[in-house]
Amino acid sequence: MNQEKKLMIQNIASDLSAKFGVDLQKSTAVTVPPKDQPLARFIDHTLLKPDAMPSDIVRLCEEAKKYDFFSVCVNSVYVSLCAEQLQDTDTKVCSVVGFPLGAMLGFAKAFETKQAVLAGAGEIDMVLPVGLLRAGELAAVLEDIKGVVEAADGRWVKVILETSMLNDEQKIQACFLSKLAGAKFVKTSTGFGGGGVTVADVELMHQCVGDSMLVKASGGVRTYEDAMKMIAAGASRLGASSSINIVTKGSNDSSGY
Repeated sequence: MNQEKKLMIQNIASDLSAKFGVDLQKSTAVTVPPKDQPLARFIDHTLLKPDAMPSDIVRLCEEAKKYDFFSVCVNSVYVSLCAEQLQDTDTKVCSVVGFPLGAMLGFAKAFETKQAVLAGAGEIDMVLPVGLLRAGELAAVLEDIKGVVEAADGRWVKVILETSMLNDEQKIQACFLSKLAGAKFVKTSTGFGGGGVTVADVELMHQCVGDSMLVKASGGVRTYEDAMKMIAAGASRLGASSSINIVTKGSNDSSGY
């Protein structure tokens, strides 16, 4: 990372610290998963297509059990089904919230989060309000994320930035706002926003959060080579629908999340 971006990160951290009356330089380190853990344990096995049927979700869970993926990531309507399918396994259920636009009212995201937790979600992947972030309404973005973190009641929250719609300044602001709100991860993309993950974005996000948060790379991670690049850039979790292709080092798969 060049000196200009490092300086940008420092300046934005100082500005937000002053704006919200906190010290963003002070943080508690999170436990980073070991880089040598099995590749499958980096992966949230994902199915978020709007036409996914219960039978597709059952198959997703069967695949997750077979390959020992860290979690399945699904729309909230299918959380209870996944919890039933994955009981007595090490595979968690991750629910998206406010997906894929992030443009719903904050209390609606909080309500969806509460219902997902009650249904068995162990992690929440929320979409922040991208338009408000781009407009500079940072306090509103912070409150939106806080509402979900509080509703998650201790479950890990990953904040989806939708990086393809943001400039570097906005990406950095989003990372620090997520940190202020108490989220555990920042995540690159929904996979529905017209662009996906890049190594440069993962590196930038990792540089912002350091050891105080984790980074999830998603939106276009389809091959073993893609996965290795993202992990090397600082990702501790990967979101993918081509998960089996990744862990089996299959041929290039141009489809999927």
